[in-house]
Formats: sequence, C-alpha cells, structure tokens
Amino acid sequence: MKEKILVTGGTGYIGSHTSVELISDGFDVVIIDNLCNSEAIVVERIEQITGKRPRLNIFDICDKGKLDRFFEENSDIAAIIHFAAFKAVGESVYKPLDYYRNNLVSLIYLLDAMKKYNIPNMVFSSSCTVYGQPEKLPVTEESPIQPAVSPYGNTKQIGEEIIRDTAVANQNIKAIALRYFNPIGAHPSALIGELPRGIPENLVPFITQTAFGLREELRVFGDDYDTPDGSCIRDYLHVVDLAKAHVIAVKRLIEGGSKKNYEVFNLGTGEGVSVLEAIKSFERVTGIKLKYKITGRREGDIEKIWADPSYANKELGWKTVSTLDESMRTAWKWEKYIRSISQ
Repeated sequence: MKEKILVTGGTGYIGSHTSVELISDGFDVVIIDNLCNSEAIVVERIEQITGKRPRLNIFDICDKGKLDRFFEENSDIAAIIHFAAFKAVGESVYKPLDYYRNNLVSLIYLLDAMKKYNIPNMVFSSSCTVYGQPEKLPVTEESPIQPAVSPYGNTKQIGEEIIRDTAVANQNIKAIALRYFNPIGAHPSALIGELPRGIPENLVPFITQTAFGLREELRVFGDDYDTPDGSCIRDYLHVVDLAKAHVIAVKRLIEGGSKKNYEVFNLGTGEGVSVLEAIKSFERVTGIKLKYKITGRREGDIEKIWADPSYANKELGWKTVSTLDESMRTAWKWEKYIRSISQ
C-alpha cells in the first residue's frame, strides 16, 4: 500500500475523479467532505470503479475542532489535495462574504494542521481565474496576475499567496498549485461526473440538462465579445486528464522532485474554444439539436482565456489526451445515467 492521501471535497466533481486515479495508482485515499454540493453515494461509485472504497469523513473543514480531531487520528497523511471550496463564479459576485469565509478559513485551518501534525505536502486546487482578463494569450505561469474579476477568482489568488507565504516561512511544507482551465466531461464508466445542485453555473451541465429536457433552453451569456463568433472563449479539458495531473503532482512532492517549496502549473489543452463551438461539439457527437438563446453578459465572466500548458508538459510529463468531442460524449453518457437512476 502506498501513502495515505487526504482529499478534501473528495466526493465532488474533480475530487471524485482524482480519488479514482489515486486509488488506481495504489494510494490509500481518505476523504473529508461536508456534502454541501455532492452525495455520500459517490464513495460507492468510486468503489465500483476501483474495487476499493475510500474512507469518507463527513464534516466541514471550517470546523477547527473536528479538523483537529481528524488529524489526531490520521497523523500519517503524506499529502493533502485540497479541493473543498465554493466554486461558482457568478454566485460569488452576489455572495462574496460566503466565498471569502468558506474558501480562505478552510485553507488557513488546513495549513495550521499541516504545521501542527507535520504533514509535509499540499496540492492546491487553483484556477485560471487568478489571471483575470489576461493582456496576452495564451497564458503562461509567468503571465501577470491581473485584478480578479470575481470574488471566487480573488479567493484563489489570495489562497495561492497564503500557501506560498506559508511554504516560505515553513521549509518543512511543500506545495503545488494547479491552475485549472475549464474541466468538463465525466469518467468513461459514467458512474461519476458533474452534478450541480439547482441551476448549473457551468456550461456543460447546462448543455446536458437542456438536452435531457430538464431545462427549457440554454442561455449563452453574451455574443458581443471580441472573439470570432462573439461568445466567450475557454480552454476545456477532460476531467480525467485533470485528475491524473494531481496524481503526478502528489508523486512529485512525496518523491522530492519539486524544484522549490512552492510551484505553480497551468493545466489546459492550449486551445481556446468558444461557447458556441462547444455547443456545436455536443450537437455533433449526440445528434441532438440544442435550444439556446443569447442573453446579456454575466457579471464576473472573463472574455477569453486559454493556457500555454508547455511547462506542465515538460516538468510534470503531463498533457491532455481527450478531445472536446470525447468530453462531450462522456458528459452526455453521465447525464443519461444519473437521470436513469433518479427517476
């Protein structure tokens, strides 16, 4: 058995896929999740995929007392992968204090615990939102950090700064921040995937729910941006490709491959895709014509961004494998599965 890895938010979208990849690589996975945006049944689905059930601890990591008790009983953790956070860009604009309190307090408590219980390694779930609206594309790790355009993006900027400063002040702590671009798709088994509560904030769940008939029509936020078709441009990568990068990052930390105490990597495909192009991809692979309408711009949205992933390609030996069409195909397979078992 390999080392024990704590995955906060491990029943969530990216957390569950990463838990699968960690277990498949032989790691012992322990999850903390308050289930505010996920379901406990996800651990059963992880077991179906991997043959091994991760241990689920249900509590909020903003509860310092419970967090301390957890680490007192699990002091042999080799690394933390920290996903647990509120993540909806649009919602953060209207609920900024909720985002600052939840995303930053939880991180500070985890870092306190790392010092107190001698846990040496953290992989942090960061975001391309730290770049704001970049002046130059594609974005590299050296691109200037612009003012955040949403409180969510700001929590990721501040979170990175907190981790960096902690790693500088505590040489026993090493951390890697992975700046994701836009994760989409689902596990090929269709047993786990993205399942937002309420109206989806992200594009692909809104696409699949509209195709299934749960939503009357898809809203496209703006068609007057400075892009070829007027809609926003993003760098969409398959969630399984993203999950595998976390396993590589954990190994880099545990095996002493890091070049310094705090490192940052962009995770993306290197290709920008517009919202309207993403819609066409879904229609192409499913044969379903989507009903959508153009609405006004959404507050907090960046016009266009995509990654230069060459540093991660070179340093981590990681690159995306799945295509946009494959991502859409797996997202649709997941949507049909989850609706079939909920009816």
